[in-house]
Amino acid sequence: MTHADRTVGIGGSGPLGGDPLPGSGPGGRLRAQGSAFALLPLRLFLGITFIYAGLDKLTDKAFLDERGPGSLAEQLDNIEKTAAIQGMIDLAQKNPQAVGWMILLGELAVGIGTLLGLLARVAAAGGALISLSLWLTVSWAVEPYYYGNDLIYLMAWLPLILAGAPYLSLDALLRLRRRRYGQQLFG
Repeated sequence: MTHADRTVGIGGSGPLGGDPLPGSGPGGRLRAQGSAFALLPLRLFLGITFIYAGLDKLTDKAFLDERGPGSLAEQLDNIEKTAAIQGMIDLAQKNPQAVGWMILLGELAVGIGTLLGLLARVAAAGGALISLSLWLTVSWAVEPYYYGNDLIYLMAWLPLILAGAPYLSLDALLRLRRRRYGQQLFG
């Protein structure tokens, strides 16, 4: 292996295919494993939270009602004047039940994809999109801005969009399977 191969990470035994992580020599293995799995707690938290949010909406008798206390329609009426993009609220008010179903199914899909690490970057992008839309509508009027949780969720999705789920995920399992299948085909 040439020096250039080691510096760009081609071949080798590290987590990205290059040389092992710095500090992963004798006594540094735990530190290297810790950095390799650093996003796992975030992935678990966001996955479980979004599954819970979707199931909570699904089991809430009032959320999908056409009108009434606790319904999405009532929530949309309450935030209509304070949303950053009122056009989103106007559009959602035309059919709040359909929007409610889209939100809860989106949260379930994002949560399951994130938790299992299946199409993890796509799931994270979906989670970021849901969080962005909630921040621009529901949480926009919260002052100071850092009291609103949707902006924090939006920022939490960004590392998962960038890194995906490289470990303990179905994406990693599929990648390993493709690599093995490719080696069988092309030896």
